[in-house]
Amino acid sequence: MSNSESLVPLKMLLFSFHATNTIIISFLPLYLEYKGLNGTEIGWVLAIGPLASIFAQPFWGYMSDKYKTVKRMLLICIVGLLISSVLFFQMNTLIAILLMGAVFYFFTSPIGALSDSLAQRRADDLRVSFGTIRTWGSIGFATSSLIVGEILDKFGIQFMIWPYLLFGTIALLVIFRLTDVKVDSEPIKLRDVSVLVKNKPFIIFLLFILFITISHRTNDSFMGLYITQLGGSERLVGLAWFVGVASEAAVFAFAGFWFRKFHSLVFIIIAGILYSIRWFIYSSVEDPMYIIALQGLHGLTFGVFYLAAFDYVTRLIPKLLQATGHLVFFATFFGISGIVGSLMGGALIDSFGGGVLYFVMGCFALLGTISMTIYHVLPYGKEKVRG
Repeated sequence: MSNSESLVPLKMLLFSFHATNTIIISFLPLYLEYKGLNGTEIGWVLAIGPLASIFAQPFWGYMSDKYKTVKRMLLICIVGLLISSVLFFQMNTLIAILLMGAVFYFFTSPIGALSDSLAQRRADDLRVSFGTIRTWGSIGFATSSLIVGEILDKFGIQFMIWPYLLFGTIALLVIFRLTDVKVDSEPIKLRDVSVLVKNKPFIIFLLFILFITISHRTNDSFMGLYITQLGGSERLVGLAWFVGVASEAAVFAFAGFWFRKFHSLVFIIIAGILYSIRWFIYSSVEDPMYIIALQGLHGLTFGVFYLAAFDYVTRLIPKLLQATGHLVFFATFFGISGIVGSLMGGALIDSFGGGVLYFVMGCFALLGTISMTIYHVLPYGKEKVRG
């Protein structure tokens, strides 16, 4: 079997999982608004996802390293996703939505991280660019945001569960065709995880990128509501995500051409500067069409930032702890940042509106960029070669 054939199920998994993820990221805030929740309450529900992921990501990463399989963990998580999503979408009170949301996110939050970890290892094994595999996730995200935005605009946000289950079922079917990773090392023990905690450059790096990732995750949660505040529809929300993720897919697809030109940290700093500019502009616009046009910057911010940060973290952590290290990185990037972003964002958009929220996000991104520049100049920025 050729390399390209052996990667087809993995690319299909990334496509279908990120297609489901789009539906949650792009339209769940609008669905919760339809259910009668206000901005602050929506923030609480959206914060449950990242809170669950802080426990779920390291747990599933540890299990994956311990049993030396990514495929079996992905299978368990996707079955959990399908069952818990049906229950989650039937809840109507805030408490019930929060409790079922925690179960739902416990299974869904590690899937992206585990599939990216699998893609990174398969890319290393086959000597191909990680970006060319990961771009299929972005294509799935973009396709879904456009199609589902149109469907929900026509039939109503309350039918959100059906496209979600469709893409989730496709993800389940392709799992069985996946090639698992071969791990030669000894099974991981809990004490090995302490090696990560004692890795100073790794911990400081995670602390500094928090400022930038908080601003990114706040946008994930509230861009849809901000577009509707400015007078846009579900269709425009879908279009905004499509433009953003199409640019992200292009950045991932061409990673092989631009990525090795500079040190990873230089790319992180450039992305941070662009994040700051992007949020300050968003804060001052009055027409949602400007946001859709500026979503083209999403690839140059998230795409560049994510690839560079993922690469840098991979080099900082020993090979034995790759899945665990990647999931700790994910727990920070999407977990802690998501909790702060959802709670802070919900309160700010309720009290002051979207303009003030995006101005605060611009300040956060700027602070993170300055921190990363200092980190790069200091000895901590000089990466250690992994074991």
